[in-house]
Amino acid sequence: MFESNDLLVGTQIPPTLFLTDKDVGKLCEWRNAVMALRSAYAASRDRPALPPRTMARGDGIWLRSLTAISPSGDFMGCKLIAASPRSGYVSYLISLFNAKTMNLAALIDGNQVTGIRTAATSAVAVDAIAPHRALRVTVIGTGFEAQGQLEALASMRRIESVSVFSPSPESRARYVGKFATLIPDLRVRACDSAEDAVSGADVVICAARSRDESPVLRGAWLRPGMTVVSIGSTLPEQREVDVDVIRRADLIVADIPEEVGHETGDMLKAKDEGVIFKEKMCSLSSIVSGQQEARPTPDSIILFKSVGSALQDVVIAEMLLLRARETSAGTPIPVGIVPVE
Repeated sequence: MFESNDLLVGTQIPPTLFLTDKDVGKLCEWRNAVMALRSAYAASRDRPALPPRTMARGDGIWLRSLTAISPSGDFMGCKLIAASPRSGYVSYLISLFNAKTMNLAALIDGNQVTGIRTAATSAVAVDAIAPHRALRVTVIGTGFEAQGQLEALASMRRIESVSVFSPSPESRARYVGKFATLIPDLRVRACDSAEDAVSGADVVICAARSRDESPVLRGAWLRPGMTVVSIGSTLPEQREVDVDVIRRADLIVADIPEEVGHETGDMLKAKDEGVIFKEKMCSLSSIVSGQQEARPTPDSIILFKSVGSALQDVVIAEMLLLRARETSAGTPIPVGIVPVE
Protein backbone atom coordinates (compact mmCIF):
# COMPACT_ATOMS: atom_id res chain seq x y z
CA MET A 1 0.00 0.00 0.00
CA PHE A 2 1.31 3.46 -0.86
CA GLU A 3 2.03 5.72 2.05
CA SER A 4 1.08 9.39 2.13
CA ASN A 5 3.71 11.70 0.77
CA ASP A 6 5.11 14.18 3.29
CA LEU A 7 7.09 16.12 0.67
CA LEU A 8 4.71 19.07 0.90
CA VAL A 9 3.90 18.96 4.60
CA GLY A 10 3.56 22.51 5.88
CA THR A 11 3.34 23.94 2.39
CA GLN A 12 0.10 25.68 1.45
CA ILE A 13 -0.72 24.49 -2.07
CA PRO A 14 -3.48 26.37 -3.89
CA PRO A 15 -5.89 24.22 -5.90
CA THR A 16 -5.39 23.82 -9.63
CA LEU A 17 -7.13 26.66 -11.43
CA PHE A 18 -8.99 26.05 -14.69
CA LEU A 19 -9.26 29.00 -17.08
CA THR A 20 -11.77 28.74 -19.88
CA ASP A 21 -11.42 30.46 -23.23
CA LYS A 22 -13.88 33.07 -21.94
CA ASP A 23 -11.74 33.63 -18.83
CA VAL A 24 -8.69 34.15 -21.02
CA GLY A 25 -10.49 36.77 -23.11
CA LYS A 26 -11.48 38.72 -19.99
CA LEU A 27 -8.07 38.53 -18.33
CA CYS A 28 -5.87 39.49 -21.27
CA GLU A 29 -4.61 43.04 -21.75
CA TRP A 30 -2.55 43.53 -24.92
CA ARG A 31 0.10 45.84 -23.55
CA ASN A 32 0.74 43.60 -20.55
CA ALA A 33 1.09 40.59 -22.85
CA VAL A 34 3.57 42.40 -25.11
CA MET A 35 5.63 43.66 -22.17
CA ALA A 36 5.74 40.19 -20.59
CA LEU A 37 7.09 38.68 -23.80
CA ARG A 38 9.55 41.52 -24.34
CA SER A 39 11.02 40.84 -20.89
CA ALA A 40 11.15 37.12 -21.62
CA TYR A 41 13.02 37.58 -24.91
CA ALA A 42 15.42 40.06 -23.33
CA ALA A 43 16.35 37.60 -20.57
CA SER A 44 19.15 35.13 -21.16
CA ARG A 45 18.02 31.51 -20.92
CA ASP A 46 19.47 28.05 -21.36
CA ARG A 47 18.61 26.09 -24.48
CA PRO A 48 17.41 23.09 -22.41
CA ALA A 49 14.67 25.34 -21.02
CA LEU A 50 13.16 25.61 -24.50
CA PRO A 51 13.48 22.27 -26.33
CA PRO A 52 12.27 21.68 -29.90
CA ARG A 53 8.60 21.01 -30.56
CA THR A 54 7.48 17.45 -31.16
CA MET A 55 4.63 16.16 -33.28
CA ALA A 56 2.91 12.80 -33.46
CA ARG A 57 1.14 12.25 -36.79
CA GLY A 58 -1.64 9.81 -37.64
CA ASP A 59 -4.08 9.36 -40.49
CA GLY A 60 -5.43 12.89 -40.90
CA ILE A 61 -4.61 13.83 -37.29
CA TRP A 62 -1.65 15.20 -35.33
CA LEU A 63 -0.68 16.05 -31.77
CA ARG A 64 1.96 18.70 -31.18
CA SER A 65 3.65 19.39 -27.83
CA LEU A 66 5.56 22.52 -26.81
CA THR A 67 7.35 22.68 -23.46
CA ALA A 68 9.30 25.41 -21.69
CA ILE A 69 10.45 26.77 -18.36
CA SER A 70 9.52 30.41 -17.82
CA PRO A 71 12.46 32.85 -17.55
CA SER A 72 10.97 33.89 -14.18
CA GLY A 73 11.82 30.44 -12.83
CA ASP A 74 8.42 30.25 -11.14
CA PHE A 75 6.53 28.08 -13.61
CA MET A 76 7.05 25.53 -16.34
CA GLY A 77 4.48 24.29 -18.75
CA CYS A 78 3.37 22.44 -21.82
CA LYS A 79 0.93 23.26 -24.60
CA LEU A 80 -0.73 20.41 -26.44
CA ILE A 81 -2.40 20.97 -29.81
CA ALA A 82 -4.69 18.18 -31.02
CA ALA A 83 -5.68 18.78 -34.62
CA SER A 84 -7.55 17.01 -37.39
CA PRO A 85 -7.09 18.79 -40.73
CA ARG A 86 -9.33 16.09 -42.15
CA SER A 87 -12.32 17.02 -39.97
CA GLY A 88 -11.37 20.67 -39.48
CA TYR A 89 -11.21 20.66 -35.67
CA VAL A 90 -8.47 21.56 -33.21
CA SER A 91 -8.12 21.79 -29.42
CA TYR A 92 -5.46 23.56 -27.34
CA LEU A 93 -4.54 22.78 -23.72
CA ILE A 94 -1.89 24.46 -21.58
CA SER A 95 -0.76 22.87 -18.32
CA LEU A 96 1.25 25.05 -15.96
CA PHE A 97 3.30 23.62 -13.07
CA ASN A 98 4.74 25.43 -10.07
CA ALA A 99 8.51 25.06 -10.49
CA LYS A 100 9.13 24.89 -6.73
CA THR A 101 6.39 22.56 -5.48
CA MET A 102 5.75 20.71 -8.78
CA ASN A 103 1.99 20.99 -8.26
CA LEU A 104 -0.27 21.53 -11.25
CA ALA A 105 -1.00 25.25 -10.90
CA ALA A 106 -3.36 25.70 -13.85
CA LEU A 107 -5.07 24.14 -16.82
CA ILE A 108 -5.86 26.72 -19.48
CA ASP A 109 -7.84 26.56 -22.69
CA GLY A 110 -5.10 27.59 -25.12
CA ASN A 111 -7.26 28.68 -28.05
CA GLN A 112 -7.08 32.43 -27.49
CA VAL A 113 -3.67 32.13 -25.83
CA THR A 114 -2.29 30.96 -29.16
CA GLY A 115 -3.54 34.10 -30.92
CA ILE A 116 -2.53 36.35 -28.04
CA ARG A 117 1.05 35.11 -27.82
CA THR A 118 1.48 35.16 -31.60
CA ALA A 119 0.24 38.73 -31.94
CA ALA A 120 2.10 39.96 -28.85
CA THR A 121 5.35 38.42 -30.11
CA SER A 122 4.91 40.13 -33.48
CA ALA A 123 4.35 43.43 -31.67
CA VAL A 124 7.60 42.88 -29.74
CA ALA A 125 9.42 42.29 -33.04
CA VAL A 126 7.88 45.21 -34.93
CA ASP A 127 8.49 47.60 -32.04
CA ALA A 128 12.17 46.60 -32.05
CA ILE A 129 12.67 46.55 -35.82
CA ALA A 130 10.37 49.11 -37.46
CA PRO A 131 11.19 52.84 -37.65
CA HIS A 132 10.37 54.75 -34.47
CA ARG A 133 7.57 56.92 -35.84
CA ALA A 134 3.90 56.57 -36.66
CA LEU A 135 3.56 53.49 -38.84
CA ARG A 136 1.64 52.80 -42.04
CA VAL A 137 0.47 49.22 -41.60
CA THR A 138 -0.86 46.65 -44.06
CA VAL A 139 -2.68 43.54 -42.88
CA ILE A 140 -3.22 40.63 -45.26
CA GLY A 141 -5.98 38.58 -43.68
CA THR A 142 -9.11 39.45 -41.73
CA GLY A 143 -9.55 36.54 -39.32
CA PHE A 144 -8.91 36.05 -35.61
CA GLU A 145 -5.12 36.21 -35.99
CA ALA A 146 -5.25 39.27 -38.26
CA GLN A 147 -7.37 41.14 -35.73
CA GLY A 148 -5.09 40.27 -32.82
CA GLN A 149 -1.98 41.31 -34.74
CA LEU A 150 -3.32 44.83 -35.24
CA GLU A 151 -4.68 45.16 -31.70
CA ALA A 152 -1.36 44.12 -30.17
CA LEU A 153 0.67 46.47 -32.35
CA ALA A 154 -1.71 49.36 -31.67
CA SER A 155 -1.18 48.86 -27.92
CA MET A 156 2.54 49.62 -28.36
CA ARG A 157 3.00 51.93 -31.33
CA ARG A 158 1.29 54.92 -32.90
CA ILE A 159 -0.29 53.89 -36.21
CA GLU A 160 -0.83 56.46 -38.95
CA SER A 161 -2.99 54.30 -41.22
CA VAL A 162 -4.04 50.70 -41.89
CA SER A 163 -4.77 48.99 -45.20
CA VAL A 164 -6.36 45.55 -45.16
CA PHE A 165 -6.93 42.90 -47.82
CA SER A 166 -8.59 39.51 -48.00
CA PRO A 167 -10.22 37.89 -51.03
CA SER A 168 -13.70 38.39 -49.59
CA PRO A 169 -15.16 41.94 -49.76
CA GLU A 170 -17.55 40.97 -46.95
CA SER A 171 -14.65 39.93 -44.70
CA ARG A 172 -12.81 43.17 -45.44
CA ALA A 173 -15.91 45.20 -44.57
CA ARG A 174 -16.38 43.31 -41.29
CA TYR A 175 -12.74 43.90 -40.35
CA VAL A 176 -13.02 47.64 -41.01
CA GLY A 177 -16.28 47.81 -39.07
CA LYS A 178 -14.88 45.86 -36.14
CA PHE A 179 -11.95 48.25 -35.70
CA ALA A 180 -14.25 51.24 -36.01
CA THR A 181 -15.72 49.94 -32.76
CA LEU A 182 -12.58 48.51 -31.12
CA ILE A 183 -10.22 51.43 -31.80
CA PRO A 184 -12.28 54.34 -33.19
CA ASP A 185 -9.21 56.56 -33.71
CA LEU A 186 -7.55 53.99 -35.98
CA ARG A 187 -8.04 54.62 -39.71
CA VAL A 188 -8.57 51.28 -41.48
CA ARG A 189 -9.33 51.06 -45.19
CA ALA A 190 -10.19 48.00 -47.26
CA CYS A 191 -8.25 47.34 -50.48
CA ASP A 192 -9.24 45.35 -53.55
CA SER A 193 -5.87 43.64 -53.95
CA ALA A 194 -2.94 42.63 -51.78
CA GLU A 195 -0.55 44.57 -53.98
CA ASP A 196 -2.59 47.76 -53.54
CA ALA A 197 -2.68 47.24 -49.77
CA VAL A 198 1.10 46.76 -49.56
CA SER A 199 1.90 49.87 -51.57
CA GLY A 200 3.31 52.60 -49.31
CA ALA A 201 3.38 50.48 -46.13
CA ASP A 202 6.06 50.56 -43.45
CA VAL A 203 4.92 47.27 -41.93
CA VAL A 204 3.23 44.40 -43.78
CA ILE A 205 1.58 41.78 -41.57
CA CYS A 206 0.73 38.47 -43.23
CA ALA A 207 -1.86 36.61 -41.17
CA ALA A 208 -3.46 34.42 -43.83
CA ARG A 209 -2.72 31.60 -46.22
CA SER A 210 -4.51 30.83 -49.47
CA ARG A 211 -6.53 27.62 -49.76
CA ASP A 212 -4.04 26.16 -52.25
CA GLU A 213 -1.01 27.32 -50.19
CA SER A 214 0.16 29.71 -52.90
CA PRO A 215 1.92 32.78 -51.40
CA VAL A 216 -0.21 35.78 -50.44
CA LEU A 217 2.75 38.21 -50.42
CA ARG A 218 5.16 38.74 -53.33
CA GLY A 219 8.68 40.04 -52.94
CA ALA A 220 8.24 42.18 -56.05
CA TRP A 221 5.79 44.35 -54.10
CA LEU A 222 8.26 45.23 -51.34
CA ARG A 223 10.02 48.58 -51.13
CA PRO A 224 13.24 49.54 -49.28
CA GLY A 225 12.75 50.01 -45.55
CA MET A 226 9.74 47.71 -45.19
CA THR A 227 9.23 45.36 -42.27
CA VAL A 228 7.36 42.13 -43.04
CA VAL A 229 5.69 39.88 -40.46
CA SER A 230 4.83 36.31 -41.48
CA ILE A 231 2.98 34.08 -39.01
CA GLY A 232 0.92 31.76 -41.20
CA SER A 233 3.43 29.17 -42.40
CA THR A 234 4.47 26.87 -39.55
CA LEU A 235 4.60 23.47 -41.29
CA PRO A 236 6.54 22.14 -44.32
CA GLU A 237 3.38 21.98 -46.44
CA GLN A 238 2.35 25.59 -45.76
CA ARG A 239 3.21 28.71 -47.79
CA GLU A 240 2.55 32.39 -47.06
CA VAL A 241 5.30 34.47 -48.70
CA ASP A 242 7.07 33.77 -51.99
CA VAL A 243 10.75 33.03 -52.52
CA ASP A 244 11.47 36.63 -53.55
CA VAL A 245 10.46 37.83 -50.08
CA ILE A 246 13.13 35.54 -48.59
CA ARG A 247 15.65 36.55 -51.26
CA ARG A 248 15.09 40.31 -50.86
CA ALA A 249 15.14 40.33 -47.06
CA ASP A 250 18.37 41.86 -45.73
CA LEU A 251 17.71 40.37 -42.30
CA ILE A 252 15.42 37.52 -41.25
CA VAL A 253 14.43 37.57 -37.58
CA ALA A 254 12.90 34.36 -36.23
CA ASP A 255 11.35 33.39 -32.93
CA ILE A 256 12.98 29.94 -33.32
CA PRO A 257 15.60 30.15 -36.10
CA GLU A 258 16.20 26.39 -36.33
CA GLU A 259 12.51 25.56 -36.78
CA VAL A 260 11.79 28.52 -39.06
CA GLY A 261 14.68 27.52 -41.32
CA HIS A 262 13.97 23.80 -41.47
CA GLU A 263 10.24 23.31 -40.87
CA THR A 264 8.32 26.03 -42.74
CA GLY A 265 7.20 25.72 -46.33
CA ASP A 266 8.34 29.24 -47.21
CA MET A 267 11.94 28.64 -46.18
CA LEU A 268 12.07 25.11 -47.60
CA LYS A 269 10.90 26.40 -50.99
CA ALA A 270 13.53 29.16 -50.88
CA LYS A 271 16.19 26.59 -50.06
CA ASP A 272 15.04 24.42 -52.99
CA GLU A 273 15.50 27.42 -55.30
CA GLY A 274 19.03 28.08 -54.09
CA VAL A 275 18.39 31.02 -51.76
CA ILE A 276 21.00 31.09 -48.99
CA PHE A 277 19.49 32.65 -45.89
CA LYS A 278 21.32 31.13 -42.93
CA GLU A 279 23.87 33.96 -42.80
CA LYS A 280 21.17 36.63 -42.62
CA MET A 281 18.96 34.92 -40.02
CA CYS A 282 19.01 35.77 -36.33
CA SER A 283 16.86 35.16 -33.26
CA LEU A 284 14.30 37.57 -31.89
CA SER A 285 15.99 37.29 -28.48
CA SER A 286 19.27 38.58 -29.96
CA ILE A 287 17.44 41.66 -31.27
CA VAL A 288 15.45 42.39 -28.10
CA SER A 289 18.46 41.83 -25.84
CA GLY A 290 20.58 44.19 -27.97
CA GLN A 291 23.11 41.55 -29.04
CA GLN A 292 22.15 42.03 -32.71
CA GLU A 293 21.53 45.28 -34.60
CA ALA A 294 17.82 45.54 -35.37
CA ARG A 295 18.04 47.42 -38.67
CA PRO A 296 21.39 47.46 -40.57
CA THR A 297 20.34 50.48 -42.68
CA PRO A 298 17.17 52.59 -43.00
CA ASP A 299 16.53 50.96 -46.40
CA SER A 300 16.92 47.38 -45.16
CA ILE A 301 14.00 45.03 -45.75
CA ILE A 302 13.46 43.04 -42.56
CA LEU A 303 11.39 39.84 -42.35
CA PHE A 304 10.11 38.57 -39.01
CA LYS A 305 9.02 34.97 -39.31
CA SER A 306 7.29 33.18 -36.45
CA VAL A 307 6.30 29.58 -35.90
CA GLY A 308 5.30 30.06 -32.27
CA SER A 309 7.10 28.65 -29.25
CA ALA A 310 6.41 27.24 -25.83
CA LEU A 311 8.24 30.22 -24.31
CA GLN A 312 5.45 32.44 -25.61
CA ASP A 313 2.69 30.12 -24.37
CA VAL A 314 4.16 29.63 -20.90
CA VAL A 315 4.91 33.33 -20.35
CA ILE A 316 1.37 34.34 -21.36
CA ALA A 317 -0.14 31.49 -19.32
CA GLU A 318 1.87 32.61 -16.28
CA MET A 319 0.66 36.19 -16.75
CA LEU A 320 -2.96 35.01 -17.00
CA LEU A 321 -2.69 32.80 -13.92
CA LEU A 322 -1.28 35.58 -11.76
CA ARG A 323 -3.96 37.95 -12.99
CA ALA A 324 -6.67 35.33 -12.33
CA ARG A 325 -5.46 34.91 -8.76
CA GLU A 326 -5.54 38.67 -8.22
CA THR A 327 -9.11 38.95 -9.52
CA SER A 328 -10.49 35.60 -8.27
CA ALA A 329 -11.19 34.53 -11.84
CA GLY A 330 -11.28 30.97 -13.10
CA THR A 331 -12.62 27.76 -11.57
CA PRO A 332 -10.68 25.94 -8.82
CA ILE A 333 -10.62 22.19 -9.45
CA PRO A 334 -11.65 20.36 -6.22
CA VAL A 335 -9.26 17.46 -6.84
CA GLY A 336 -5.89 17.57 -8.55
CA ILE A 337 -2.53 16.02 -9.28
CA VAL A 338 -0.57 15.34 -6.09
CA PRO A 339 3.23 15.64 -6.35
CA VAL A 340 4.98 12.51 -5.13
CA GLU A 341 8.52 11.64 -4.07
